[in-house]
Amino acid sequence: MRPPLRRTLLRWAAFQVPGWGVTAALSFAAWELGWIEAWVAWTVVGCFVGKDVVMFPLLRRSYEPMDATHGHVGDAGVADGAIDPEGWVRIGPELWRARLAPGAPEIAAGSALRVVAVDGLVLVVEPARAE
Repeated sequence: MRPPLRRTLLRWAAFQVPGWGVTAALSFAAWELGWIEAWVAWTVVGCFVGKDVVMFPLLRRSYEPMDATHGHVGDAGVADGAIDPEGWVRIGPELWRARLAPGAPEIAAGSALRVVAVDGLVLVVEPARAE
């Protein structure tokens, strides 16, 4: 389920509006001092705001709240070393710190495993079931 667009837009605006304000203040100050023409000041502000608006669809995901599970629950991996009770695992090309799930037996180096939960940046794992 995607987060509501309103929340994402508010988060995006919180990061963009201060930059727009600074750009507008500097542009119009330069105009008042006679360094640039009025149309140049308006064009600079318009281009600065316009580039952020045009880029929003491409950057939208970076402003959406992160999923607490990081998408790894249920993923399969391999123990990079023995996990008893903690160690390192490979999930695809990534190396993660891992901890055994309560009641799970030790996992030997090179053994297959499955992620059952995420605790901050530590994956909670158990041995993979033979299927």
